[in-house]
Amino acid sequence: MIMRNLGLIGYSEALDIQELCVARVREQGAETLLLLEHRPVYTVGSGGDLENVLDPGVEAVRVNRGGDVTYHGPGQLVGYPMLDLASRGKDLHRYLRFLEEFLVEICAELQVPSFPIAGRTGVWTESGKIAAIGVGVRRWVSMHGFCLNVGSDTSAFDRINPCGMPGCRITSLSRERGETLCVEKVRDLVRERFPVHLDRRLPHC
Repeated sequence: MIMRNLGLIGYSEALDIQELCVARVREQGAETLLLLEHRPVYTVGSGGDLENVLDPGVEAVRVNRGGDVTYHGPGQLVGYPMLDLASRGKDLHRYLRFLEEFLVEICAELQVPSFPIAGRTGVWTESGKIAAIGVGVRRWVSMHGFCLNVGSDTSAFDRINPCGMPGCRITSLSRERGETLCVEKVRDLVRERFPVHLDRRLPHC
C-alpha cells in the first residue's frame, strides 16, 4: 500500500489526487491512503440537504460521497483510502464498519474511549461526535473516507447541522484528553496501524 502525507491542502487539489489514485487502483495499481489536513471548507454529500447549512454565509461544496454536510479544516486528520473493495469482499457496509472500528481503536490507543452508534455512521464519545465518515465507491474502488477531530477548536461546526443531525455535539481528541494533541502524532499512528488493521479486517479474497 502507498501511504502519502499531503500536509495542508485545498479540497479541490486533494480531490484531483484522489481521482488519479482511483484510476490507478482500477488498473490494478497499488492501493493508496492519503493523510492530510484541509484548508477550511464545508462539504455536503451527493444526497445531503443544504438546509443543514445554518449560516447563509457558508458555501458548501457538493461532492460525490455519502453523508450530509460537514466541515474540514486545520486540526483535523483526514484519511482518504483508495482501496480495491472488489478484492476485499465487495461489501460496502462491512467497509464502513471497518473504518468505524479502526477509528475507535486509534482513539483507544490515545486514551480516548469512543464508540459507534447503530444506524449513524461515525464515531462518538460521551461528549459528542469525534470522527465523521463519508465514502464514495466507483466500480468497487473506494474514495473519500474519514476525518478525525484532533485540535480543540470545533467552533466551525456551529454553523451547520453536522452530518445532518440537529443538535449534534462535536468533540475532539484534545478536548477529551484535556491537553493539546498535534495532528502529526495522530497521523503517524494512523499511518502505522491502517495497513495492519485493513488486512486483518478486510483481507484480500
